[in-house]
Amino acid sequence: MACCTSAPPLPPPLSNTRGSGSVKPSRLSWASSFPNFCVSFNCTTSPPNRIHTPNKARFHYFLFLFLFLRLPVSISADKVFDEITRTMEVDSFVRAAWTRRSRGEAANRPNRKSWSQRTDMYMRPFLLDVFFSKRFIHAKVMHRGTSKVISVASTNSKDLRYSLPSLTDNEACRVVGTLIAERCKDADVFAMSFEPKKNERIEGRLGIVLDTIKDNGIVFV
Repeated sequence: MACCTSAPPLPPPLSNTRGSGSVKPSRLSWASSFPNFCVSFNCTTSPPNRIHTPNKARFHYFLFLFLFLRLPVSISADKVFDEITRTMEVDSFVRAAWTRRSRGEAANRPNRKSWSQRTDMYMRPFLLDVFFSKRFIHAKVMHRGTSKVISVASTNSKDLRYSLPSLTDNEACRVVGTLIAERCKDADVFAMSFEPKKNERIEGRLGIVLDTIKDNGIVFV
């Protein structure tokens, strides 16, 4: 069984009610505005073109974008129709806008620093480094952008090696902290940062050095 559609009938003939007046229809039927449907078993005409079933999803996808997402007015209807037709002819699979990268692709991608990692060098340019060996205590303040040493103090220096009773005790830590603070002020550096190493606690001799630097007017950021 096939269903054929026919065009709507022509409007009823018009008659002139007045010789020189406006033309008005003599009869207007509300039902005549609908097309007529007929069922025929011997219909030789081909059915109207229909959207292929697998392509319906893609058609509805673009129709949703056009109607509900309100594309810019500059996009004409012809361009949208051509795009819908082209995508329906290529394939009917709606690809996702973003897919998860595989592990191999993620491994090949170069590591990119975050915004905070790239700007931290300029927000906190002066970095304090403290090192404790078995015999001496070393401390220095370095400019991160140029890698230049601003101030340095060590119990292994000539002026401290023979003047201190011990080169690794708490009093030596206070002396090193005081020298670092004074030499930073001479270089017009009044703020610095300290980044402890992994699993390193700020206590003991390290805490004494940092507290001494703070007590001498240096701010840690």
